[in-house]
Amino acid sequence: METAQKREQGATVFGYWVKDPQNYGVVDFDEQDRVLGVEEKPDKPKSHYAITGLYFYDNQVVDIAGSIEPSERGELEITDVNRVYLQQSQLSVEKISRGFTWLDTGSHDSLLDASNFIETIQKRQGRMVCCPEEIAFNKGWILAEDVARLAQTLKKNQYGQYLNRLITNL
Repeated sequence: METAQKREQGATVFGYWVKDPQNYGVVDFDEQDRVLGVEEKPDKPKSHYAITGLYFYDNQVVDIAGSIEPSERGELEITDVNRVYLQQSQLSVEKISRGFTWLDTGSHDSLLDASNFIETIQKRQGRMVCCPEEIAFNKGWILAEDVARLAQTLKKNQYGQYLNRLITNL
C-alpha cells in the first residue's frame, strides 16, 4: 500500500491470486506488472488475479467517475473507472503476496466465512485484525497517550480493553 500511496498520478488496483477468477473483477498484467486489461467476472479470465476492491486514485477520479455511464446492469461500475485509467496508461497493479489474506465478502456466505475466519484468528492470537489505532501507533502516527485516550472512551468493551493492553504491555 505504501507504494500506491506514494504515486502522485494515476490509479492503483490490488490483485490477489484466486483459484476461481471468473467470480471476480480480474486484472491482467505482463511480466513487468504493467496492466494489460481489467474485466468484470469474465467467462475466460486472462489471469488468476482478482481485483480486491481496494483502490488508490488521484484527483482525476472525480471527473472520470462523473463521466461514467450505467452498465447493462444499470449500475455504475468501478471497473469502468479503472478502464479509463488503463486507456490513459495510468493504471497500476500491486500484487498481494503470500502471507496476506484477502477475504471476499460479496455474498452472505462469503461474509459469514470471512467473519468466522477473523474471529478464529483473533481468538487464537489474542490480537485484533486490522485495528486502525494499533497500526497508527506502530507506525508512529499517534502516541501512547492518544491510544490511552481512545481506549478510555471504549473501556467497557473488548476493543477498548485491547487498546489499553497495547500501551500497557510495552
